[in-house]
Formats: sequence, C-alpha cells, structure tokens
Amino acid sequence: MPSAPEPARPHGALYPYLRPRLSLGDPLRLVLLGATGSIGLQTLDLVKRNPGRLQLAAVSCRSRVDELAAALAELEAAQPDAPRVLIAVTDANAREQAARIPGWRDRLLSGGEAGLIEAVTQSESPSCLVNALVGAAGLAPTLAGAARGLRIALANKESLVVGGELVARAVAAGGAEVLPVDSEHAAIAQCLSGRDPREVARLVVTASGGPFRTTPAPELATVTLEQVLAHPTWRMGPKITVDSATLMNKGLEVIEAHYLFGLPYDRIDVAVHPGSIVHSLVEFVDGALLAQLGTPDMRMPLQYAIAGEIHWPLATGRLDLLRMGPLVFEAPDLDRFPCLRLAREAGLAGGTAPVILNAANEIAVAALLAGRLRYVDVPGVIADTLARLPRGPVEDLPAALDADARARTEAAVQVDARAAAGH
Repeated sequence: MPSAPEPARPHGALYPYLRPRLSLGDPLRLVLLGATGSIGLQTLDLVKRNPGRLQLAAVSCRSRVDELAAALAELEAAQPDAPRVLIAVTDANAREQAARIPGWRDRLLSGGEAGLIEAVTQSESPSCLVNALVGAAGLAPTLAGAARGLRIALANKESLVVGGELVARAVAAGGAEVLPVDSEHAAIAQCLSGRDPREVARLVVTASGGPFRTTPAPELATVTLEQVLAHPTWRMGPKITVDSATLMNKGLEVIEAHYLFGLPYDRIDVAVHPGSIVHSLVEFVDGALLAQLGTPDMRMPLQYAIAGEIHWPLATGRLDLLRMGPLVFEAPDLDRFPCLRLAREAGLAGGTAPVILNAANEIAVAALLAGRLRYVDVPGVIADTLARLPRGPVEDLPAALDADARARTEAAVQVDARAAAGH
C-alpha cells in the first residue's frame, strides 16, 4: 500500500502536533499584551473566572488606562497575595496619565514598543504570553516570548504573516510552544492534537463572509463605514472587523495556517460558512473530515490555548444542534473580495511579500477608518504597494521591520493619491 504523503514542512510546523504540552504548573502566570482590546478583555474575564489557575504577571495597553486600572483593581482585590503586575502603556500621553495612578509608578515599564518587550522579559516567572496585539507590532514580543521559552497563546496573526520563519526558529531555539487563539486555527488544532502530521491531507478554514457576503459588486462602491463595521456574527475591534469585511482577515489566516501547521498553500482552502458554527475542518488522507463546532465565543479558543489544550469548564452558551438549522458552505468570491487572492499570492511568493501585504493593509484600513479611503479602494492600495516594491528574504527582525517601514511609506503614497483624486 502507498504510504501517507510526507507533510511539506514536518519539522517546520509551529504547532506541536504531538503531546505532551509544556508543563507549567499552577497557577499559570500570564503576560497579557493588548489588555483592553477585545481578546484582552476576554482574557481578563478568564483570569477573574479562574482565580486558582490564572494570575497576571504583566499587562499592556495603548491608551485606555482608566479601563485597565479598573480591571486590575478588581483582580488584585480578588487575589491579594498574587505578585504585583507589571504594566506597559505604549502611548506617551497615556503613560503620563498612568504614572499618576496610585501604586502604578514603581511598576510602570518603558513607553512605546520597548515596554512590550520588557513585559515579556522582566515579568516574574511568567508561564504564558497572550499576544492580543493588533498588527505587525506583535512580532517582536512574540520573538521575546519564544526566546524565554513561554507558551504563546497567539491571537496576533501578524506575527506569523510578517515573521513566520523567524518565529519558527525562535520557538525551536527557546523551547517555547505556540498555540493558536484565532477560532479557526484553534478549531484545526482541536482536530489535529495528538495526531501524526502525515495523516493530514487538507485544511479548510471557514469564513463568515462578513457584512457584504451577498452584496452585489456595483453596490460595494457606496457602502458606508458603518456598514463595513456591522459584522453579522462577531464583535471585534475595528481593524479586524474591516479585515473580515474585505476577507483580508481570511487571507492572513491562510498564511498563519501555513506556518502553524506546516502545510503548503495548495492544501489550505477557504470556505464561506455564514453561520459561524463550524469553526474549521481538517481532511485526512483517507478522506475523513473532522470539524470543530461551537457558539461564536472567543473565550473558548482563548482558554483552550492558555490552558495548554485542556478543556476547562466555561460558563458560556451551548450549541443547540436541534435549533441551529442547516450548515451552509460557499466558495469565496475572489472577484468581489480580491484581498483573499492577494494574500494567498503573497504567501506563495514568500520573503517580504507577506510583510508588504500586511503593512499596506494596515495603512489602507487606517485610512478607511479615518474616512480618507473607500471600502473598494483598500485592495487597490495593497495591490499597487505590492507591485511597486522589490521583494527579498526576511533573514532577521531588522529585515522584517525595514520591509514593513518601506511598505507603509509606499502605501501612504497610494492612499494620498486616491484621496486627492476624490475616490
């Protein structure tokens, strides 16, 4: 009989298919980056719900210090014997405000991105890094967590889009492990945990389709920002909500899946599933399909990653199979959603192409949110930026950051040109 095909990157997959996971003991001490975003707030909720299992070692936020202060005060009142929590505030003005909060000055880390690295490297006995940052700024802290040998509950997909090979090398060198938080990749992980990679034939990443799944192409030119941000299923931050509307989020997730699970791009498919019940699927070499189903609650994949792929009890909505209706799947429309095609092409090209893609997308999305760019202009900014910049290898963090900076500059030029033309 023919043997199962060798996986494309059997030793390069970031996801540790086989058990055991890192043994970290109790309680798990978390470095939480992006504490006041959607994933960060849900992590704080899990810490509150699991006082014997989870503690905070360090946290970061950009500017919402009042919200962070209230959350920390509540947690510290409930865990008075826990070691003090280090705090990083990246926005300069907000950091000045944070320094005036009673009890914060002597545990406040450096400002800017340096504070994010210090949260990882200077916190006391951390077990797990929850990287809930948005954008390429998450790469350097991911590398720092890998060097320290932490479990990395990764919600920052850009770490892998911008520096997948760098993260793979750092994880191997530091003895760390990466467990995915994105609901799609967490679903795949639940189907793969403990299996031999040679059993896997194909991954199917599901997409909700966003708010414009059925919108005719001519109408997309006049959609409003309010419509872009009205996601039908998930409640997320504005950047990721825009990415979901353009399907760029799904393109980034395809690149993320490539690095996490070690499969080539021609074995990673996308299926639009508007119900958001099936979070993703794995097809095995014998044709069997396994899927993970659940209600759209990000605390489930988040807790699963933090816990080291153990299903802790969680009070959340339960899926009622008798009431959920039919499961519908559709092929993505690459003509109406070209960002998905651009992402797959960048992933196949490799090197700095995904870096350029991600940076151009961040600039375009920021311009859209600021009212300077139309929804339909986002793919054009990305495509033109990719076309105008040379490609090269990503040998180290400075190379990735340099490519990122050059792409942001070019993408800003493209945005300005469209804004000046009144598009």
